[in-house]
Amino acid sequence: MSQHDVVVIGAGHNGLICAAYLAKAGLDVMLVEARDSVGGCASTVDAVGARVNICNCDHLMVRATPIADELDLATHGLRYLDVDPALLALTWDGDAPWFLFSDPERTVAWLAKTYPSQVSAYRAYLCDSHAAARLVVSLSGGRADIRSILANAAVIGGRGARRLLSWSRRSALDVLSSYFDEEPLLLPALVTGPTVWGRDPDAEGTGLAALGYAVRHQLTVGRPVGGSGALTDAVRSALEGAGGVVRCSSRVFGVEQSDDGWIVKTAAAIYKARAVVGACDPRTVRTDFLGEDDPTPEPDGFESKIDAVLTERPRYLALEGLDLGGVDPLVPTAVVSPTLSELIAACEAKRQGKVVDRPMLLVNVPSVLDDSMRVGESGHVLSLEVLWTPYGLQGGWPGSNEPQRWLDQYSTLVQPGFADTIRAWRVMTPPDYEEQFGMRRGYAPSFPGTPIDAVRGKPRPLARYRADEPGLYFTGAATYPGAGIWGASGRNAAAAVISDLS
Repeated sequence: MSQHDVVVIGAGHNGLICAAYLAKAGLDVMLVEARDSVGGCASTVDAVGARVNICNCDHLMVRATPIADELDLATHGLRYLDVDPALLALTWDGDAPWFLFSDPERTVAWLAKTYPSQVSAYRAYLCDSHAAARLVVSLSGGRADIRSILANAAVIGGRGARRLLSWSRRSALDVLSSYFDEEPLLLPALVTGPTVWGRDPDAEGTGLAALGYAVRHQLTVGRPVGGSGALTDAVRSALEGAGGVVRCSSRVFGVEQSDDGWIVKTAAAIYKARAVVGACDPRTVRTDFLGEDDPTPEPDGFESKIDAVLTERPRYLALEGLDLGGVDPLVPTAVVSPTLSELIAACEAKRQGKVVDRPMLLVNVPSVLDDSMRVGESGHVLSLEVLWTPYGLQGGWPGSNEPQRWLDQYSTLVQPGFADTIRAWRVMTPPDYEEQFGMRRGYAPSFPGTPIDAVRGKPRPLARYRADEPGLYFTGAATYPGAGIWGASGRNAAAAVISDLS
């Protein structure tokens, strides 16, 4: 039995970041990971003859934190490419497309060509959302405690805090509908907000998703050279450079509290530590490792992803004949939306184990911006995420024609003959995420609340990094500030551990 200051369970990006900060602080850190590689859903892997990202490769909030500088990740190989425009909005009905640029004036200029009636509405939205978005960005690298919120609000102005509180209580649909009366302006924020979170767009408490556009005007979306996993590879290098140890292929099957710390059991070794950080689903720690009962229903995963190697670039039909002003439309992620009524109907369809006829898509071709992702001289990688594809699909996933149907539907958005450009492809469904990444029922846990919820400590098991048991901590997307490539949870959890152990 080896002894350590801290054992971190799970090498997703938050677990890696937490462990790296602990090692940098001089603690003896052991990081154990069930898979044979690190990164979790932030990783980049070999598949279909290419390097593909497990999830979307766009990084936004992590770039607002000081993590890259504090861990000196550039020295460990991390380099970002800016993604601008940040988003291309498309609809299945062929409505006029629009781009969201980092520069709000460029966005307004584009809307003046395609949705002139929404220009004044967008300006009003920008005016009202600016301070609240600045407050969210300023809080992104720190903890959600009342002192931090008041300190940041004092600098930014009280209006941002008031707007943050007001919008967080409402639904995203309600907030956005108070500005925009054309659906193509509403839909991208609903898809990239509540829908990605797994929540209905008209559900109360989703209103902060309305800040999605405003935040993208304050931060620049980026993609690591070499794929999303370049971030986690750099953090691993920083962790090991500070003396931390990573053990992959080390599935944990038990965690026990001892008189003077904790014992973590894997098939290959047993570790004793002063503290344990669960950097995986808190349910897994509680039920699988500690043997506790959990009477609450387990949520189901709802996202699938197709990765394909293409012999040529896709070309969106909705953009033909438009003056793009030198913009490459394949640089941003394209958000493909159904109508609002279809989006709301998709909520019920998911609960019934069905996929709607026209699902929500997040599509990008990372090899267009990043040459290192190309396949040979001209091959490109297509990343196509399909939202609200339920774990419990009616009829089951084996043998289902759904993935082929999604590809066929996407083909209607691009040039004729697109299907012939597909050299190879694969699909990851919720059961695949469960099998390959240990995600219970294919669900990627995410913190469901707001900064205000975190201040209030609700929900308790997720909003706080310290568990009730001394020496047990949690980090990961299930804790504040939530899903996406953010990393603040890992940094914050490390601060709690360091404070207690010192």
